Amino acid sequence: MVPVRQLGEAERATVERILDLDPFAAAQVAERVATNGLSWWRADGRVLGYGERDRIEALCWLGSQLTPICAHPTAIAAFAETLGSEERYCSSIVGRADGVLGLWERLAPRWGPARDVRPNQPLLATDAPPPVDPDPEVRPVRPGEVDLLFPAAVAMYTEEVGVSPLVEDGGRAYRQRVADLVRTRRAYARFVDGQVIFKAELAVVTRRTAQVQGVWVDPAWRGRGIATAAMAAVVRDALARVAPSVSLYVNDYNAPARRVYERCGFRSVGTFATVLF
Repeated sequence: MVPVRQLGEAERATVERILDLDPFAAAQVAERVATNGLSWWRADGRVLGYGERDRIEALCWLGSQLTPICAHPTAIAAFAETLGSEERYCSSIVGRADGVLGLWERLAPRWGPARDVRPNQPLLATDAPPPVDPDPEVRPVRPGEVDLLFPAAVAMYTEEVGVSPLVEDGGRAYRQRVADLVRTRRAYARFVDGQVIFKAELAVVTRRTAQVQGVWVDPAWRGRGIATAAMAAVVRDALARVAPSVSLYVNDYNAPARRVYERCGFRSVGTFATVLF
């Protein structure tokens, strides 16, 4: 079997070339590599490569999450053999469905059980302004509004992931993440009487795409048709100010959200899967 090995800064050009082959699915890893490089003392994870020394074919990011990139079945088998010999410390496996589910099939006997497996999450993208009018009240959150945004962010995370972000350290790390998104003008909201009724964030930004996560509507405001115009505002601003495309992935069973994204002009670019621990 072709060996799997950790890649370093000397191979950064090779890693970036492979990441560029799948810019939407690899966005989360591409952002980390662009920010931290591949030196082990700077990165918040490891990049494993599959292939001969001068012909890397596939990658696997291992940090707080595990993400296979451009990984064919033979590479998946090799990554699983390497990873299965280690104790699991990632909190999720996320990426294109074929790679994620292939890894999980092999790793489940060693790493299981999972808290949740979401095998079908449409991966969507757009590079054109939405064909619907944007909500003029949706805007980037200001630094002085972090305290207003944070409860909505906690509610969204708990509803989506099934675990409160306050459990680990009282929410300090999550609050810092929210504050960083606000500081970099990547968090959006609509406020009514000082309350957040809609929020979304550009959780990942690369030179190829801005990936939207954390889309949430206050339960009291659901069913009123505010999400489409709100998302249109986010997409328009992101395209004008941040990146040449906007992407996201959504649970297949979330029919209301999928209708919103379709109205905003998103098209399918593949399927994600997520395994949560």
